[in-house]
Amino acid sequence: MKTDNKKIIFLMLVLLLMTSSLLFSEQFRFKYNKGEEYRILSTVHESVYYNGVFDHFSEIVNRISVSVTDEKNGIGSHEAVFMTTENATEEKPDDGTTISHSVTGTFQWGEEYLSVFDRDQYGLYTIDDIYFMPIVRDVPVFPDYDLEPGDSWEHDGEEVHDMRVNYGVQEPFRIPFTTEYTYEGTVEKDGLTLHVITADYSLFYDVPVAQDAKGTAPVKAMGYSYQTIYWDNEAGAIHSYEEDFRIVIDTKNGDKIENRGTASAEYAEKPHFSKEEALQDIQKQIEDLEDTEVTIDEKGITLRLENIRFRADSAVLLESEKEKLEKISEILKAYSGNDLLISGYTARAGTEESCIVLSQERASAVADFLVELGVKDPRYIFTQGFGSAFPIADNSTAEGMARNRRVEITIMN
Repeated sequence: MKTDNKKIIFLMLVLLLMTSSLLFSEQFRFKYNKGEEYRILSTVHESVYYNGVFDHFSEIVNRISVSVTDEKNGIGSHEAVFMTTENATEEKPDDGTTISHSVTGTFQWGEEYLSVFDRDQYGLYTIDDIYFMPIVRDVPVFPDYDLEPGDSWEHDGEEVHDMRVNYGVQEPFRIPFTTEYTYEGTVEKDGLTLHVITADYSLFYDVPVAQDAKGTAPVKAMGYSYQTIYWDNEAGAIHSYEEDFRIVIDTKNGDKIENRGTASAEYAEKPHFSKEEALQDIQKQIEDLEDTEVTIDEKGITLRLENIRFRADSAVLLESEKEKLEKISEILKAYSGNDLLISGYTARAGTEESCIVLSQERASAVADFLVELGVKDPRYIFTQGFGSAFPIADNSTAEGMARNRRVEITIMN
């Protein structure tokens, strides 16, 4: 009888352990839905050293606009536009890695990269050699079994860098690595229960270099990346991540280039809104604003402010224009989930180079004023200057020049 009781107790303990294991185990898989769209915004703060001497500090923003074009058997086909932009300063950070304030405020719209790739449910990429983005590939990659807090696993990945301009390397520069993962458990963040996964990898790679390669060509890469990934298991997607990194590149001519700093990123579903309805709504709200119209274009909804006035040959807004922008800011606040692109244009006066500089400065002045009005954080407002290119009227008349002297504010898709 006692023996039977012991067997029952033993079986109950085994069952309890199995149940506990099931309760705390998780299966992590990427989920894709054809037609879904999302935006990733990452911010990098890095210090750059040449041959051990501090050179500059950079604040880099990467805006990634992604569409899932198909899904089949757990594999998502993606089209993405990567935009990267950088602000730099010679100011040296106190701690060697970060500066507490933004370098220059809002960011100029930078170079765009198109990329097309597949990614499976575990996180593995399939991508053609012609694409330079994304930089970090196959992170994270999940195993094909359930995980409990404290479980660890490994998988290979790679960094892919664009070194065409600075180093004369025409192909994507690949640095392979092996990532060590640990499932740490869950946290509450942004009203969600998220799973915390750490991903650490080290780099040490001797680069095969052609004999006729430039002296600036890389011959060795080393460094590390420590990432904390916040995973939304219900959505089957990354919610956000944080990273500490350091990478050192030795060049053929003996120089040593070091980048070290921090990065963070947030993933967000693109706001879905009817452009036609937004157009009609905004048109009603700007009826009493002179020289202002709204149109639909491929990037979103654009408000065109013609004959916008600054002090002569400067980017200092006149008070009358600030009043107009205050009214427009209330319209923009209704689109809190959309990034803004501010484009500046000038009439044809002076050199084209001076026109481009002035148009960029004026776009930045408008962007900074919108930040001051509390429309958006600077990370979500981008600027670009086109000088006297793309006129909408005849530059040979005063009226035409006034129309060409404009700023356009795009509520981005």
